[in-house]
Amino acid sequence: MSNNTTTTTSPSTESLIVAYYSMTLIIIGTSFNVMTFVILCRAKFRDTKARPTLHYMRTMAVFDILMLYGWNLDHYLSTIYQFHILTYSIISCRFISFISFFAAQSSAWLRVFICLDRYLSLSRLHKTWFSKSKSVLIIIACIISIFLLLNFHILLFVCYYRVNGTISYLSWLYTIYPLWDYVTLGVSNFLPFILMVIFNSGVIHHLIRLRRTTTVRNSQIQHRAISITLVITTFLFLIMTVPSSVAFAFFASSNQTLLHFLDCLMYSYYALSFPLYLATFNEFRQECIGIIMCKKNNRRVEPQTTTRPQTLP
Repeated sequence: MSNNTTTTTSPSTESLIVAYYSMTLIIIGTSFNVMTFVILCRAKFRDTKARPTLHYMRTMAVFDILMLYGWNLDHYLSTIYQFHILTYSIISCRFISFISFFAAQSSAWLRVFICLDRYLSLSRLHKTWFSKSKSVLIIIACIISIFLLLNFHILLFVCYYRVNGTISYLSWLYTIYPLWDYVTLGVSNFLPFILMVIFNSGVIHHLIRLRRTTTVRNSQIQHRAISITLVITTFLFLIMTVPSSVAFAFFASSNQTLLHFLDCLMYSYYALSFPLYLATFNEFRQECIGIIMCKKNNRRVEPQTTTRPQTLP
Protein backbone atom coordinates (compact mmCIF):
# COMPACT_ATOMS: atom_id res chain seq x y z
CA MET A 1 0.00 0.00 0.00
CA SER A 2 0.99 3.62 -0.19
CA ASN A 3 0.81 6.39 2.33
CA ASN A 4 1.08 8.84 -0.59
CA THR A 5 3.69 11.11 0.92
CA THR A 6 6.11 13.20 -1.07
CA THR A 7 9.46 14.32 0.24
CA THR A 8 12.18 16.52 -1.21
CA THR A 9 14.84 15.44 1.29
CA SER A 10 17.29 12.63 0.65
CA PRO A 11 15.74 9.21 1.30
CA SER A 12 16.45 7.49 4.59
CA THR A 13 18.15 4.10 4.86
CA GLU A 14 14.78 2.56 5.65
CA SER A 15 13.23 4.06 2.52
CA LEU A 16 16.11 2.84 0.35
CA ILE A 17 15.76 -0.69 1.72
CA VAL A 18 12.02 -0.66 0.99
CA ALA A 19 12.61 0.77 -2.50
CA TYR A 20 15.21 -1.77 -3.59
CA TYR A 21 13.26 -4.59 -1.97
CA SER A 22 10.21 -3.50 -3.98
CA MET A 23 12.17 -3.64 -7.24
CA THR A 24 13.59 -7.04 -6.25
CA LEU A 25 10.04 -8.29 -5.70
CA ILE A 26 9.00 -7.00 -9.13
CA ILE A 27 11.87 -8.77 -10.90
CA ILE A 28 11.67 -12.04 -8.98
CA GLY A 29 7.88 -12.05 -8.61
CA THR A 30 7.25 -11.38 -12.30
CA SER A 31 9.69 -14.12 -13.33
CA PHE A 32 8.21 -16.61 -10.88
CA ASN A 33 4.60 -15.91 -11.82
CA VAL A 34 5.32 -16.05 -15.54
CA MET A 35 7.02 -19.42 -15.03
CA THR A 36 4.06 -20.59 -12.93
CA PHE A 37 1.60 -19.61 -15.65
CA VAL A 38 3.69 -21.24 -18.40
CA ILE A 39 4.08 -24.51 -16.47
CA LEU A 40 0.36 -24.65 -15.63
CA CYS A 41 -0.41 -24.30 -19.35
CA ARG A 42 1.77 -27.24 -20.39
CA ALA A 43 0.41 -30.59 -21.57
CA LYS A 44 0.45 -32.23 -18.14
CA PHE A 45 -1.95 -29.58 -16.78
CA ARG A 46 -4.23 -29.13 -19.79
CA ASP A 47 -6.93 -31.51 -18.59
CA THR A 48 -9.00 -28.83 -16.87
CA LYS A 49 -12.13 -30.97 -17.02
CA ALA A 50 -10.54 -33.36 -14.54
CA ARG A 51 -8.95 -30.56 -12.48
CA PRO A 52 -10.78 -27.26 -13.06
CA THR A 53 -8.83 -25.76 -10.13
CA LEU A 54 -6.07 -25.10 -12.66
CA HIS A 55 -8.17 -22.25 -14.09
CA TYR A 56 -8.03 -20.52 -10.71
CA MET A 57 -4.30 -21.11 -10.35
CA ARG A 58 -3.51 -19.65 -13.77
CA THR A 59 -5.66 -16.58 -13.13
CA MET A 60 -4.07 -16.09 -9.72
CA ALA A 61 -0.63 -16.00 -11.37
CA VAL A 62 -1.78 -13.15 -13.62
CA PHE A 63 -3.27 -11.12 -10.77
CA ASP A 64 -0.18 -11.71 -8.63
CA ILE A 65 1.85 -10.01 -11.36
CA LEU A 66 -0.58 -7.07 -11.47
CA MET A 67 -0.28 -6.60 -7.70
CA LEU A 68 3.47 -6.01 -7.99
CA TYR A 69 3.01 -3.14 -10.45
CA GLY A 70 0.75 -0.98 -8.31
CA TRP A 71 1.86 0.88 -5.20
CA ASN A 72 4.81 -1.51 -4.91
CA LEU A 73 6.30 -0.05 -8.11
CA ASP A 74 5.63 3.47 -6.85
CA HIS A 75 7.71 2.73 -3.72
CA TYR A 76 10.76 2.20 -5.92
CA LEU A 77 10.30 5.01 -8.44
CA SER A 78 9.36 7.68 -5.90
CA THR A 79 12.30 6.90 -3.60
CA ILE A 80 15.10 6.29 -6.10
CA TYR A 81 14.12 8.65 -8.94
CA GLN A 82 11.64 11.00 -7.20
CA PHE A 83 9.20 9.97 -9.91
CA HIS A 84 5.69 9.73 -8.41
CA ILE A 85 3.31 7.73 -10.56
CA LEU A 86 0.32 9.02 -8.60
CA THR A 87 1.16 12.63 -9.44
CA TYR A 88 2.70 12.19 -12.91
CA SER A 89 -0.57 12.29 -14.84
CA ILE A 90 -4.29 11.75 -14.32
CA ILE A 91 -4.13 8.49 -16.29
CA SER A 92 -1.25 7.02 -14.29
CA CYS A 93 -2.80 8.16 -11.01
CA ARG A 94 -6.14 6.51 -11.77
CA PHE A 95 -4.56 3.37 -13.20
CA ILE A 96 -2.30 2.73 -10.19
CA SER A 97 -5.14 3.44 -7.74
CA PHE A 98 -7.56 1.23 -9.67
CA ILE A 99 -5.23 -1.72 -10.25
CA SER A 100 -4.07 -1.75 -6.61
CA PHE A 101 -7.63 -2.15 -5.29
CA PHE A 102 -9.01 -4.25 -8.16
CA ALA A 103 -6.17 -6.80 -8.19
CA ALA A 104 -6.18 -7.21 -4.41
CA GLN A 105 -9.93 -7.81 -4.21
CA SER A 106 -10.03 -10.16 -7.20
CA SER A 107 -7.03 -12.13 -5.94
CA ALA A 108 -8.66 -12.60 -2.53
CA TRP A 109 -11.92 -13.93 -3.95
CA LEU A 110 -10.17 -16.23 -6.40
CA ARG A 111 -8.60 -17.81 -3.34
CA VAL A 112 -11.98 -18.02 -1.61
CA PHE A 113 -13.46 -19.98 -4.50
CA ILE A 114 -10.40 -22.17 -4.84
CA CYS A 115 -10.88 -23.13 -1.18
CA LEU A 116 -14.54 -23.86 -1.89
CA ASP A 117 -13.55 -25.97 -4.90
CA ARG A 118 -11.10 -28.03 -2.82
CA TYR A 119 -13.68 -28.55 -0.08
CA LEU A 120 -16.34 -29.74 -2.52
CA SER A 121 -13.87 -32.00 -4.36
CA LEU A 122 -12.96 -33.77 -1.13
CA SER A 123 -16.38 -33.86 0.52
CA ARG A 124 -18.65 -34.80 -2.39
CA LEU A 125 -18.72 -38.13 -4.20
CA HIS A 126 -19.83 -36.49 -7.44
CA LYS A 127 -18.88 -33.23 -9.06
CA THR A 128 -21.03 -30.25 -8.17
CA TRP A 129 -21.73 -27.29 -10.45
CA PHE A 130 -18.84 -25.41 -8.82
CA SER A 131 -16.37 -28.15 -9.76
CA LYS A 132 -17.00 -28.16 -13.51
CA SER A 133 -14.55 -26.54 -15.89
CA LYS A 134 -17.08 -24.26 -17.59
CA SER A 135 -18.56 -23.27 -14.24
CA VAL A 136 -15.13 -22.27 -12.92
CA LEU A 137 -14.58 -20.06 -15.97
CA ILE A 138 -17.97 -18.43 -15.33
CA ILE A 139 -17.05 -17.85 -11.68
CA ILE A 140 -13.72 -16.27 -12.65
CA ALA A 141 -15.45 -14.01 -15.18
CA CYS A 142 -18.02 -12.99 -12.55
CA ILE A 143 -15.31 -12.19 -9.98
CA ILE A 144 -13.43 -10.01 -12.46
CA SER A 145 -16.61 -8.27 -13.64
CA ILE A 146 -17.93 -7.58 -10.14
CA PHE A 147 -14.72 -6.00 -8.87
CA LEU A 148 -14.21 -4.16 -12.14
CA LEU A 149 -17.59 -2.51 -11.62
CA LEU A 150 -17.03 -2.02 -7.89
CA ASN A 151 -13.82 -0.05 -8.51
CA PHE A 152 -14.84 1.60 -11.78
CA HIS A 153 -15.63 4.85 -9.97
CA ILE A 154 -11.88 5.26 -9.38
CA LEU A 155 -11.35 5.63 -13.13
CA LEU A 156 -13.98 8.38 -13.23
CA PHE A 157 -13.85 10.42 -10.04
CA VAL A 158 -10.45 9.85 -8.44
CA CYS A 159 -7.42 12.06 -9.24
CA TYR A 160 -7.86 15.61 -10.44
CA TYR A 161 -5.94 18.83 -11.09
CA ARG A 162 -5.70 21.33 -8.28
CA VAL A 163 -5.94 25.06 -8.90
CA ASN A 164 -2.15 25.35 -8.91
CA GLY A 165 -1.87 22.70 -11.65
CA THR A 166 -0.62 19.82 -9.49
CA ILE A 167 -2.39 16.46 -9.36
CA SER A 168 -4.26 15.22 -6.32
CA TYR A 169 -4.69 11.48 -5.75
CA LEU A 170 -7.96 12.15 -3.90
CA SER A 171 -11.46 12.49 -5.37
CA TRP A 172 -13.10 15.76 -6.33
CA LEU A 173 -16.58 14.31 -5.66
CA TYR A 174 -16.31 12.47 -2.34
CA THR A 175 -13.84 11.47 0.38
CA ILE A 176 -12.29 8.30 -0.99
CA TYR A 177 -9.67 7.81 1.74
CA PRO A 178 -9.95 6.23 4.24
CA LEU A 179 -13.46 5.18 3.06
CA TRP A 180 -12.21 2.87 0.31
CA ASP A 181 -9.53 1.46 2.57
CA TYR A 182 -12.31 0.34 4.94
CA VAL A 183 -14.33 -1.11 2.05
CA THR A 184 -11.30 -3.01 0.75
CA LEU A 185 -10.47 -4.26 4.22
CA GLY A 186 -13.91 -5.84 4.49
CA VAL A 187 -14.18 -7.04 0.88
CA SER A 188 -10.67 -8.40 0.35
CA ASN A 189 -9.60 -9.31 3.89
CA PHE A 190 -12.18 -9.85 6.62
CA LEU A 191 -14.91 -11.62 4.64
CA PRO A 192 -12.45 -13.74 2.63
CA PHE A 193 -10.65 -14.51 5.90
CA ILE A 194 -13.81 -15.95 7.45
CA LEU A 195 -14.74 -17.98 4.35
CA MET A 196 -11.20 -19.29 3.80
CA VAL A 197 -10.95 -20.46 7.39
CA ILE A 198 -14.31 -22.26 7.11
CA PHE A 199 -13.50 -23.98 3.82
CA ASN A 200 -9.90 -24.79 4.76
CA SER A 201 -11.07 -26.30 8.06
CA GLY A 202 -13.34 -28.57 6.04
CA VAL A 203 -10.47 -29.44 3.66
CA ILE A 204 -8.15 -30.30 6.54
CA HIS A 205 -10.89 -32.42 8.14
CA HIS A 206 -11.40 -34.44 4.96
CA LEU A 207 -7.65 -34.77 4.34
CA ILE A 208 -7.29 -36.32 7.80
CA ARG A 209 -10.18 -38.66 7.07
CA LEU A 210 -8.64 -39.68 3.75
CA ARG A 211 -5.36 -40.48 5.46
CA ARG A 212 -7.05 -42.66 8.05
CA THR A 213 -9.34 -44.41 5.59
CA THR A 214 -8.07 -47.64 4.05
CA THR A 215 -10.32 -47.53 1.00
CA VAL A 216 -9.99 -44.21 -0.80
CA ARG A 217 -11.38 -43.28 -4.17
CA ASN A 218 -8.71 -42.62 -6.80
CA SER A 219 -10.18 -39.23 -7.71
CA GLN A 220 -9.88 -38.10 -4.11
CA ILE A 221 -6.25 -39.26 -3.93
CA GLN A 222 -5.49 -37.15 -6.99
CA HIS A 223 -6.96 -34.09 -5.26
CA ARG A 224 -4.99 -34.56 -2.04
CA ALA A 225 -1.62 -33.09 -3.11
CA ILE A 226 -3.07 -30.02 -4.76
CA SER A 227 -5.38 -29.48 -1.77
CA ILE A 228 -2.45 -29.41 0.66
CA THR A 229 -0.63 -26.94 -1.58
CA LEU A 230 -3.60 -24.59 -1.76
CA VAL A 231 -4.34 -24.80 1.98
CA ILE A 232 -0.79 -23.57 2.68
CA THR A 233 -1.12 -20.88 0.01
CA THR A 234 -4.37 -19.48 1.36
CA PHE A 235 -3.22 -19.46 4.98
CA LEU A 236 -0.07 -17.56 3.99
CA PHE A 237 -2.32 -15.11 2.15
CA LEU A 238 -4.19 -14.40 5.37
CA ILE A 239 -1.07 -14.09 7.52
CA MET A 240 0.87 -11.86 5.14
CA THR A 241 -1.80 -9.54 3.71
CA VAL A 242 -4.32 -8.88 6.50
CA PRO A 243 -1.91 -7.06 8.88
CA SER A 244 -0.91 -4.53 6.22
CA SER A 245 -4.52 -3.79 5.24
CA VAL A 246 -5.51 -3.29 8.88
CA ALA A 247 -2.51 -1.07 9.60
CA PHE A 248 -3.06 1.25 6.61
CA ALA A 249 -6.82 1.45 7.20
CA PHE A 250 -6.68 2.36 10.91
CA PHE A 251 -3.07 3.31 11.74
CA ALA A 252 -1.79 5.10 8.64
CA SER A 253 -0.17 7.85 10.71
CA SER A 254 1.59 5.51 13.13
CA ASN A 255 5.14 4.10 13.06
CA GLN A 256 6.34 4.32 9.46
CA THR A 257 8.95 1.61 9.93
CA LEU A 258 6.27 -0.86 10.98
CA LEU A 259 4.03 0.18 8.08
CA HIS A 260 6.87 -0.31 5.60
CA PHE A 261 7.63 -3.74 7.06
CA LEU A 262 4.00 -4.84 6.76
CA ASP A 263 3.83 -3.44 3.23
CA CYS A 264 6.90 -5.47 2.19
CA LEU A 265 5.42 -8.53 3.88
CA MET A 266 2.17 -8.16 1.94
CA TYR A 267 3.78 -7.75 -1.49
CA SER A 268 6.19 -10.60 -0.77
CA TYR A 269 3.23 -12.96 -0.77
CA TYR A 270 2.55 -12.32 -4.46
CA ALA A 271 6.00 -13.69 -5.35
CA LEU A 272 5.64 -16.90 -3.35
CA SER A 273 3.32 -19.06 -5.46
CA PHE A 274 6.11 -20.52 -7.58
CA PRO A 275 8.37 -21.68 -4.71
CA LEU A 276 5.32 -22.95 -2.80
CA TYR A 277 4.10 -25.02 -5.74
CA LEU A 278 7.66 -26.22 -6.28
CA ALA A 279 7.98 -27.39 -2.67
CA THR A 280 4.53 -28.97 -2.16
CA PHE A 281 3.07 -29.83 -5.58
CA ASN A 282 4.89 -32.89 -6.95
CA GLU A 283 3.58 -32.72 -10.53
CA PHE A 284 4.46 -29.04 -10.78
CA ARG A 285 7.97 -29.77 -9.49
CA GLN A 286 8.50 -32.58 -11.99
CA GLU A 287 7.35 -30.40 -14.87
CA CYS A 288 9.61 -27.57 -13.77
CA ILE A 289 12.62 -29.87 -13.51
CA GLY A 290 11.77 -31.25 -16.95
CA ILE A 291 11.87 -27.73 -18.42
CA ILE A 292 15.14 -26.86 -16.73
CA MET A 293 16.79 -30.10 -17.83
CA CYS A 294 15.37 -29.64 -21.35
CA LYS A 295 13.66 -33.02 -21.21
CA LYS A 296 10.15 -34.01 -22.14
CA ASN A 297 8.05 -36.66 -20.48
CA ASN A 298 7.56 -38.47 -23.78
CA ARG A 299 10.91 -38.60 -25.50
CA ARG A 300 10.93 -38.79 -29.23
CA VAL A 301 13.47 -41.09 -30.80
CA GLU A 302 14.96 -39.55 -33.90
CA PRO A 303 15.15 -41.94 -36.84
CA GLN A 304 18.66 -43.04 -37.59
CA THR A 305 19.88 -42.86 -41.14
CA THR A 306 21.88 -45.85 -42.38
CA THR A 307 24.44 -45.62 -45.08
CA ARG A 308 24.78 -48.44 -47.59
CA PRO A 309 28.32 -49.63 -48.12
CA GLN A 310 29.68 -48.91 -51.53
CA THR A 311 30.49 -51.93 -53.67
CA LEU A 312 33.42 -51.99 -55.93
CA PRO A 313 32.68 -52.76 -59.56
